[in-house]
Amino acid sequence: MAKRTAVKDAPKDGINPKQPCPCGSGKRYKACHGAPGGATDVIVSRPFEGLAAECELIALREFVPSAVAKLPVKDGREVTLATVLPMAAAGLIRGDGVPFVGLQVQTRSGDISRDLARALQWAQRAETGDVLPVVGPDNGENPGRLQDLLDPEAEIVPELHSDFIWWMPEGTEPTGDVALSLERANAAILPTERVDAPGVKAAYWVDAGDKAHLRWVRPEPEEKLLPAMARLAARGELDLGEGSRYAGSFRAHGLLVPVWDLDREMHAREWADPAEALGKRLLEALASDEPLTDAERRARDGLRGRQITLR
Repeated sequence: MAKRTAVKDAPKDGINPKQPCPCGSGKRYKACHGAPGGATDVIVSRPFEGLAAECELIALREFVPSAVAKLPVKDGREVTLATVLPMAAAGLIRGDGVPFVGLQVQTRSGDISRDLARALQWAQRAETGDVLPVVGPDNGENPGRLQDLLDPEAEIVPELHSDFIWWMPEGTEPTGDVALSLERANAAILPTERVDAPGVKAAYWVDAGDKAHLRWVRPEPEEKLLPAMARLAARGELDLGEGSRYAGSFRAHGLLVPVWDLDREMHAREWADPAEALGKRLLEALASDEPLTDAERRARDGLRGRQITLR
């Protein structure tokens, strides 16, 4: 890996050397990734921070099976983000020339944002039929991070699919190993739909077989979200109405993802209004600066006991 130049007084890659390193290590940038030979094995705890699309990226990375979305690149060739590509490739140029980068891939560093930036730049210059199996080391290049290549204010709107036939150009029939790979990938998909309602983002309904779930990536820091959820839980308002039950939450890429069990006999669309109402209750609770009551503190402790960390 190419050596990094020492950070003096001027910001490097747009980062003030005296500010905390964006990798989340807690060190100053000049003492971490901005140092000569800088740290390369530090895990970035919140890799998509600073992007308006952060919550959707986490959902697409962690639990949405088959979806694509146009990336809001600042410059250069338009690239499509995909949850999964054939053979879990990091990037490919489809037979019709459409470039893709994969999100659900093995990473080679502690910063998935930097790895995705490498894959994105590869896709912008690769040719039809090219495949990037994995993202390798820097090789002397410094693409920056995804935050450097995308419009940070732009949202992304995923297009969900019930299968992976979009791997092939329209009108192309899969054959041989490709057909077998598609069949296996399609068989593993759990029916998933995006809950579409005002104020509701990165919320997904999934049919897991015996029951359905709502998984909702929340943008608030955990230390602010958890007390707000506790206020609702203490009042019996941390649910989506009849046929729902708060199940717990998991942490993914620095944010909290609450999960509710749902009556699977109800269609995903039927949860849009309840999700909107719950979102409003959460915002009201987040705005409160009153100390937690004894009941709310007990509720908060109970919520903490039902958390797990994925990444």
